[in-house]
Amino acid sequence: MEIKPIAYIKTDFKEKFGIPRQSGIVEEIKGEIIFEKQYQNPDALRGIEEFSHLWLIFDFSKNHREGFFPTVRPPRLGGNTHIGVFATRSPFRPNNLGLSCVKLEGIKNSEKHGKTLIVSGVDLLDNTPIFDIKPYIPYSDCKPTAKGSFSENFKDYKIKVLYDEKVFENIDEILKISIIKLIEQNPKPAYKDDKKQYKFLFSDYEICFEISEDTARILKIDKI
Repeated sequence: MEIKPIAYIKTDFKEKFGIPRQSGIVEEIKGEIIFEKQYQNPDALRGIEEFSHLWLIFDFSKNHREGFFPTVRPPRLGGNTHIGVFATRSPFRPNNLGLSCVKLEGIKNSEKHGKTLIVSGVDLLDNTPIFDIKPYIPYSDCKPTAKGSFSENFKDYKIKVLYDEKVFENIDEILKISIIKLIEQNPKPAYKDDKKQYKFLFSDYEICFEISEDTARILKIDKI
C-alpha cells in the first residue's frame, strides 16, 4: 500500500530539538494545515468546525532510517532503559507514522491554498507531511481510567525556568509564554550532563539556555 500526504503543516519549529514530546503540552503553539492542491475541495472540510479537536496522522519525516529496531530508549527513563518500540511513542518506528491530537482554532480562507486549518497544541516540525485528519470524539477517544505506564510519572513534569526580563525585550507575550513552556518540559537529552548550554530554533529566534539539576536558565534569545 502506498500512502501520500494530503497536506503539510506550517509551524514555528525549525528543527527537532525543542519540540514538545507530546501534543497539547504547550497549548499556545499554533500551526496551519495547508492541503495539497488535489485535496483543496472545501467539501472535504464540511462539518469539521463542529469538532473542537482533531487527530493528525503524520510522517516523522526527519527520522527515517533503514532496518527494524525492536527497542528504543525513552528520554524520560534516562536514555539508558530499553523499552519495546510498540510500547512507546518514539519517532523511530517501522513506518515512521506519528499521531497527534490538536485543537481546532479555526478555518482560514486563503486565496492561494483555499481553506486551511489553524490548530494549536502542536508538536510537529515545520513542513511535516500529514497523511490523514480525523475528528477527536470524546465519548470514544477519552478513557479516564486508562493506565499510562511510565508516562504517568511525568505527566505533570516541569522544571523551573529562570531568566532576566531583558532577554525577552521586543518579544510579544504569547511568544514569551511559549518559549518558557517549551523549556519547562526540559528538552535536554536525558543522557546529557547538566551545566551544558543548549540552543534551539523557534519562530524567528535562537534560544540559548542551560540546565542544572531541575532548573533551567535562559541565557539569551537572538533574532535569526
